[in-house]
Amino acid sequence: MTIRVVVADDQELVRSGFAMILDAQPDIEVVAEAGDGARAVEAVREHAPDVALLDVRMPLMDGIDACRAISAGTACRTVMLTTFDSDAYVYEALHAGASGFLLKDVRRDDLVHAVRVVARGDSLVAPSVARRLIAEYTRRPAPPPSDRLDVLTGRERETLLLLARGLSNAEIAGALVVSEHTVKTHVGNVLAKLGLRDRVQAVICAYETGLVTAGAPPDGGAGRGAPPPRG
Repeated sequence: MTIRVVVADDQELVRSGFAMILDAQPDIEVVAEAGDGARAVEAVREHAPDVALLDVRMPLMDGIDACRAISAGTACRTVMLTTFDSDAYVYEALHAGASGFLLKDVRRDDLVHAVRVVARGDSLVAPSVARRLIAEYTRRPAPPPSDRLDVLTGRERETLLLLARGLSNAEIAGALVVSEHTVKTHVGNVLAKLGLRDRVQAVICAYETGLVTAGAPPDGGAGRGAPPPRG
């Protein structure tokens, strides 16, 4: 299946470069380019791509607002690109619905990989960005108790906790002593019940609802191979 992509950046050479790299892949087709956020939103609505690459800083409408409009009104998934390794942009982009966040110095292979990962429904954040995001959340005071997670079963809460700790499906399966297929089912249920688009938003939700708090051990207090305590 061909992955259809819209590339948006106000710098023509940068935009064309990304488009050329992606178009050279046998499974990726760049269906449109845009020089500002407003035209990016129009292109997504017109061409119904699978993924939109959005520069954060663009005229008329910046990448964050374009991401918010695309996430709210279409099934297209977004990857944000910027030269600015700034926490503020990361938080805004992820809350706007972005499924990926990469710096513009990303390697060619990593750019292609990111598009493929996001297109299949997963999320991807540059390692340096992910480390800063998690560090920022763990520095914050614990949020007040929230009943948002009450819709989850005990096992789904455990799955969300391990997601927030950065474990892969295989690692979660090992911790909960279940199959990877069962983990995928739990992850899907968590996303559906909480109205989340992907694993990145699930991690944010876990921190914002207090399921994960500053100072908690990386495995939630449970040893590897045993499930964490129920919340």
